Amino acid sequence: MARPSIYTAEIADTILSRLADGQTLREVCRDDAMPDERTVRTWALEDREGFAARYSQAREIGYQSIADEILEIADDGRNDWMLRRKEGGEVETVIDHEHLGRSRLRFDARRWLLSKALPKIYGDRLNVDAKHDVSDQLADLMKAVDGRTRGLPKKAEPE
Repeated sequence: MARPSIYTAEIADTILSRLADGQTLREVCRDDAMPDERTVRTWALEDREGFAARYSQAREIGYQSIADEILEIADDGRNDWMLRRKEGGEVETVIDHEHLGRSRLRFDARRWLLSKALPKIYGDRLNVDAKHDVSDQLADLMKAVDGRTRGLPKKAEPE
């Protein structure tokens, strides 16, 4: 069965709903009942039946869902520990570094995505109130010289 490529309100609504739930367009379009990613992006570029604004809004809502997911990843400690059997047969609880590393990767990837997709909300804040203290020492020196000397100062002549 071929993928749908003709725009319909029903397909558009399904795509937008899934995007708003935080799924990626790639994930949505993997479904055989959905059109190819390129087709959906074309609909947005051509603004088929007002699709562009709705697509943009669904993406933004989806990014907020991803922000919620970041908190869940950070708070989820279920698999941070594992049991390991020592040589003597004794069982000990140890940190599962592989799981922690994977969680960190998931967290960082989502945080980076949000900082680029919604920089006003999730981007790094820049200090735009930086102040530059202009020192008058150079201005005072220039006034003292006042164009009277060029190069090294001359030795005082005996009287």
